[in-house]
Amino acid sequence: MSHLAPCGASARRACGGAMAAVSSSSPDWPGALARAHAHSPFLSRALERLPDLESLLEAGDIEAALLKAKAAGEALEDTGVSLRRERLALATALAIGDLAGGLDLDRVMRELSTFADRALHAAIAASIARRVPGAEPDGMIGLALGKHGAGELNYSSDIDPILIYDPETLPRRERDEPGEAAQRYARETVRILSETTPEGYVFRVDLRLRPASEVSPLAIPIGAATTHYESSALAWERAAFIRARAAAGDIAAGEVFLDTIRPFVWRRSLDFGAIDEIRRLTARIRDSHAGPKQVGPGFNLKLGRGGIREIEFFAQTHQLIHGGRDASLRSRGTRAALDALAATAHIAPDTARIMGEAYDMLRTIEHRLQMVADRQTHSLPEGEALDNVARLHGLEDGAALVDLVAQTSVPVAELFGDLIAEDGSTPASPAAPGRLEKLGFADADAISQRIERWSDGRYRALRSTAAIGAFEAILPDLIEAVAASEAPEHALVRFESLLERLPSAINLFRLLEARPGLFQLLVSCLTLAPPLADELARRPELLDALIDRSAFDLPGDVAALATRMARGERGDDYERKLDRIRVVTGEQRFALGMQLIEARQDPLDVAGALSRVAEAALNVALEAAEEEFAAKHGRFADGGLAVLGLGRLGGGALTHASDLDIVYLFTGDSASGEESDGGRPLGRTLYFNRLAQRVSAALSVPTAEGALYEVDTRLRPQGAQGPLAVGIDAFARYQREDAWTWEHMALMRSRVVAGSDAARERIEGIVREIAMVERDPVQLREDVLGMRSEMAAHKHAKGPLDAKLLRGGLVDLEFLVHFLQLRDRIALTPDLTAAIAELARAGRVEEDLREAHLFLTRLLVGARLLAPDQQPPGEEARNVLARLVRTDDFPALLDALDRARRCVARNWARTFETELEIA
Repeated sequence: MSHLAPCGASARRACGGAMAAVSSSSPDWPGALARAHAHSPFLSRALERLPDLESLLEAGDIEAALLKAKAAGEALEDTGVSLRRERLALATALAIGDLAGGLDLDRVMRELSTFADRALHAAIAASIARRVPGAEPDGMIGLALGKHGAGELNYSSDIDPILIYDPETLPRRERDEPGEAAQRYARETVRILSETTPEGYVFRVDLRLRPASEVSPLAIPIGAATTHYESSALAWERAAFIRARAAAGDIAAGEVFLDTIRPFVWRRSLDFGAIDEIRRLTARIRDSHAGPKQVGPGFNLKLGRGGIREIEFFAQTHQLIHGGRDASLRSRGTRAALDALAATAHIAPDTARIMGEAYDMLRTIEHRLQMVADRQTHSLPEGEALDNVARLHGLEDGAALVDLVAQTSVPVAELFGDLIAEDGSTPASPAAPGRLEKLGFADADAISQRIERWSDGRYRALRSTAAIGAFEAILPDLIEAVAASEAPEHALVRFESLLERLPSAINLFRLLEARPGLFQLLVSCLTLAPPLADELARRPELLDALIDRSAFDLPGDVAALATRMARGERGDDYERKLDRIRVVTGEQRFALGMQLIEARQDPLDVAGALSRVAEAALNVALEAAEEEFAAKHGRFADGGLAVLGLGRLGGGALTHASDLDIVYLFTGDSASGEESDGGRPLGRTLYFNRLAQRVSAALSVPTAEGALYEVDTRLRPQGAQGPLAVGIDAFARYQREDAWTWEHMALMRSRVVAGSDAARERIEGIVREIAMVERDPVQLREDVLGMRSEMAAHKHAKGPLDAKLLRGGLVDLEFLVHFLQLRDRIALTPDLTAAIAELARAGRVEEDLREAHLFLTRLLVGARLLAPDQQPPGEEARNVLARLVRTDDFPALLDALDRARRCVARNWARTFETELEIA
């Protein structure tokens, strides 16, 4: 942003002269007391009630007077009375010190704000101790916002805290729910501070700055507050949190919370929407403010043109724009923020001085207005009352005060008008053709018209005022991210497709506003990976998975993932448990997809992670289904369901497009006639078949959170004609007596992915027994070649990047490996990479076959997202795919693919003594 022009020399002289009018080289204590008695009924009565304090002030001993004021209520047990007496004495001492010139404005505001901290903390502590004697205020956080947070409270100010609580640490009686206890403490805290008694009041408390104040409780759970500020908070809340600090209660927990939401407040990219947002806020304030625009009786020092609010907004707007990149601009105080902005050349030094001096003057006069009767007022009164305030300030009459305020506010109004285009011009649209042209768009006029049409009501997601406002706030960053992509026009088309499919998008827009770093990831998703873009259109909340910086780390082991999936609320029903599995699985799959298209991880590692996610989902779904099923039908003491994974699941290397190939097996004697021990008993075979159906449905049937996987059980004994689940004994008998060669080949890439240790050991023993059967090599060769020929006739490669079905691809490689495993009874592991390495050491295949397998697998995993139709994708996606498979560019990728296929073909010819046709 360009520097804002300072006001003219005459205006500067007026500002300086005004300050000089109330400055003196030494404090005037008698004069201050005389003006207080003559012009402030509130101070006069207070001084009469506090003669010892007046004596100290008359002697000019302000520090002793402040100490005495702070001790005014310390001997009292009643927190409310104690705070009221301290407040009266402190306000009186500070007022006289201010009037005398013995305390500067910063000291006065700081003392008042520090007292507000003490008062809020004491009220919270008393509220908790009343219910739980002796308890500390752990888990109850008082966040100070506004002038309180900035340390700039005035004499008769409200405080605007946000009360947050941690359900885990909040003190409460055993029978109290955390939420119920927190609301009780919040109500009592407000009562202690704001109730008017014969002793007066402490502070009026306004809790309307809390999230969704019209519907939310007075105290907000810390988890809900974090979610709100990370995903759905409005732009004005960002401005409010510039001045937020943990002031009372569990301050350490409050500071952790503020650290958590700091990225919501301070965006690292330039926030071009901040000016428009501040302008809208100012317009609403001016529209609702019925007072005069020109300085005179009735003029509002806070809300009027050139008033205190405009100075604060001036500083905060620049902070919002630049503070994300420069931490030195994150001061809570208005003067400190102006000085920091000048020091970093974001505003001119003269601008900072004029705004700063005007702020001090207007705040000082505001204090004079409030000193008169201890009322929260900001407007200049009329007639004698105006003269009275002027004389309290040390001026001759009301006319002099009006002149002083006018000279102070006019330069502010000019500067603020420049900032918000007060002349009626509108800040340039982020989609203006000139701006788009500078960003590199080829047909800027057409693109501008296209973007402008997004908000014309054609998309459901952009039909509400709130949604349009949220969208406008993110539009500048969105356009910049699109422009930075290699195919901007394509990115716009994909974004339009996303808009078209979204039923609602306001939370997505707010998330992007709070996390601008997600824009580039969103554009990458839209332009590079159609499957991820489609999934995001169905579930835009998936973008939440990328908020945390650990989103680009590989997930943990199966146990850790299963723990996350099973971590629901106490009492969750079956459907909610399934939804939790879908949420975590969807987030993990989406994050892993983004890791691929950003080339942050090796596709082999992503394939392993996808397999762990699926295995965890299967285990948690099995456990949930067993529990729900047992509630009706009971259990078998000696039986349980186990799941044998085959194919890519068995090998621990899934892609984003992989089905789950599984076989359900159960333990126990199915012929015994025994039934389950529940209220509706079932025989063993029927019991486990129904349970298996429930597990498959848990994984594949969509819920409110979508579906997880396609489950393929066709590799079970007797295929689709046989029962879904069979006993382990029957499985062993079938494999020994009736299974086809291709079924034994499938077992070579199998492992137990769910089930008891005993079942796992038994099934693995059967698989090993089948693998060790001595076979006729000639017959085995004929079977394998016949199966591969039939498969090739019915399943053709979809395109030149189909690493699976191209001749010389992964299917041929897998047939080759499984043939050698069955023929020679070696390398018996479902991990193909390890099996190929062992076969190479045994001299059965070339050493190069392992590298060919790794290349083909990387290509398969990457192409499932970047080229789902197996055709060469756009240039940017080609480059990403080349990086994933560790080649310099796309032509090199094609060369490497050709070499890998020829390597498979050589080993095929060596093993089967027949040529493999490579086009």
